Amino acid sequence: MRSAPRTSLTALALAAAASMGGAATADDDHSVARRWNELILESIRNDRARPVVHARNLFHMSAAMWDAWSTWDDGDAAPWLADEIPGRVKNVEAARRAAISYAAYTMLRFRFADSPGFEDVSPEYDALMTELGYDPSYSSTVGDDPRAIGNRIAAQYIIFGLSDGSNEIGDHANLWYYPINEPLLPPESGTQEIDIPDRWQPLALEYFVDQSGNIEVGGYPEFLGPEWGNVTPFSLRDDQKDVRIRDGFPYPVYVDPGAPPMLDAAGEQRFLEGFEQVLHWSDHLDPSDGVMVDASPNSIGNATLPTDPTDIAWFYDAQNGGDVGIGYTTNPVTGESYPTQMVPRADYARVLAEFWADGPDSETPPGHWFTILNDVMDHPEFSRRIGGTGPELDPLEYDVKAYFALGGCMHDAAIAAWGCKGWYDYVRPISAIRWMAENGQRTDDTLDNYHPHGLQLLPGRVEVITDASSAPGERHEALRGEDDANLGRIAAYCWRGPDYIEDPEVDLAGCGWILAEDWWPYQRPTFVTPNFAGYVSGHSTFSRSAAELMTLLTGSPWFPGGLGEYVAPADEFLVFEEGPSVEVRLQWVSYRDASDQCSLSRIWGGIHPPADDIPGRLMGLVIGPQAWDHAIGYFGSAPDCPADLDGDGEVDGQDLGQLLQQWGCTGPCEADLDGDLDVDGADLGLFFADFGGGC
Repeated sequence: MRSAPRTSLTALALAAAASMGGAATADDDHSVARRWNELILESIRNDRARPVVHARNLFHMSAAMWDAWSTWDDGDAAPWLADEIPGRVKNVEAARRAAISYAAYTMLRFRFADSPGFEDVSPEYDALMTELGYDPSYSSTVGDDPRAIGNRIAAQYIIFGLSDGSNEIGDHANLWYYPINEPLLPPESGTQEIDIPDRWQPLALEYFVDQSGNIEVGGYPEFLGPEWGNVTPFSLRDDQKDVRIRDGFPYPVYVDPGAPPMLDAAGEQRFLEGFEQVLHWSDHLDPSDGVMVDASPNSIGNATLPTDPTDIAWFYDAQNGGDVGIGYTTNPVTGESYPTQMVPRADYARVLAEFWADGPDSETPPGHWFTILNDVMDHPEFSRRIGGTGPELDPLEYDVKAYFALGGCMHDAAIAAWGCKGWYDYVRPISAIRWMAENGQRTDDTLDNYHPHGLQLLPGRVEVITDASSAPGERHEALRGEDDANLGRIAAYCWRGPDYIEDPEVDLAGCGWILAEDWWPYQRPTFVTPNFAGYVSGHSTFSRSAAELMTLLTGSPWFPGGLGEYVAPADEFLVFEEGPSVEVRLQWVSYRDASDQCSLSRIWGGIHPPADDIPGRLMGLVIGPQAWDHAIGYFGSAPDCPADLDGDGEVDGQDLGQLLQQWGCTGPCEADLDGDLDVDGADLGLFFADFGGGC
């Protein structure tokens, strides 16, 4: 799915801009809320990869735009934070556009002032203000001018954000968390003796090795957001929160799914097999292996989730990749068949991994779902009806309501997922797989390299390097090592890693035999793995929460027309390495299908084992609907529109026809608009008072 192109504001429209902040809309198709949402997404892409921070930014700006819109509501809509008293204006819609624009503009300049991309993006803020007909230098917060109201709303969110538990004043740095393990140096072999292998290990991407082989770590990114459970949520409730204490400090956990599998009697087997699944899926990333899959909805999607996070092995195809989704026999919206899409499994898996990745140049998972929402709203078959029912709203009203609901949902998902991450502090695959490989193998207890926490041997996938297997011309020849140093160590057939990529525009690492303790996730070497613990998967929590909310927001589980799609062109899309070798279309019938593909992408990408995934999805089943129910409470009741007899949101000729059919009806009658138990001229007069209007 691709966003519709923006159009430029014409000189004629600028000349028609109303006074008192009432500039003309810059785009007939896109509201000012949409335009500012596009700019915050662009700001996120140019900032550091900080999912929790940007979930909060997206929510606060969306809530500020909602507060600005609701200021001039004559019903019972309520603001989330900034309760302003509106002055009298000649043009309510112009006032709303001005207040929204000044609130968004001020918040963007404050929240992204220290972003590495601020110098590139901030001129776009000014350009949009100018295009909309507003003066970017107007900073007054005094009076009832809509521009001043917008500035005041932004100021209230800025002040609120300095005390909401996120430590924004300290650039969201941790106040008490510290890692229990020393950092792993990815280019070096193994884990460098991880102390507690089921706890998170930081990654040091910058270090120096002196001539004597001593390693000097130049620093490493701290754990992002381990204390995020302390942030003020949107709809999460106190009765859903367990406050855990470590070293005297609080780690609130909302919607707690319980502990991940640890290296104890209860969880050991699930721990080992789960991380091995990540290793095995990384041998799916070579398009030359000849394995083809049908990546269309005929074969993918429509999966039923487990209900017990400890009973998940059946859900995945542990050896071949994918899940138990049965696909669709026909399009549930049109009744037509979906075209088959046969592509190399490696291309599908690599595109999936990179499309959903939250590293550099990404709007992060919460931003992904705003992008998907925007694309859905651009679809010609999309109808702007809250919950899929009632009157169709104008674009601005629908946008501010949709962004407010989705923003609150993503904010809560971040708080819940990172509350788990901070408390459970769970290991990532790069550490767990290398640690298991360092231990040896657990299949044959007669061999010297046997260890109960080693890798399971699988011919052609995980093997012991022997004198015979590493002889000249044999599969492990390159792994024998100087002075036969690697004999007895474990080899894995998998994605070979960034050492085999000099130029990602033309180079393909492919799969081959490597030392298993040198394993890399399918990520760029400057990123490797996100700088926070694994459990639970943020992608799974964000995506399932968003999918549930969008189902409720749109009133349908299906993408418009029964198909959402993103096209990855051949040899142009991938950035980690060259590819894909053919065009790949990521296709989703339902919002849940998109969520499920996102979750699978993190296993193929080497970022999460299944134990991180399913609990996050199950949390999303709670967070999404709860955020939606909370959001609609702010929207107020739907306007009373008794003259809309056919319920299509418009009072028109069809309604007149129904009234005339009931002419003379006595007793309880739908067309009895004045309630006198008689459909007569008085009802006709009331009808024509509303004729031609919307509800």
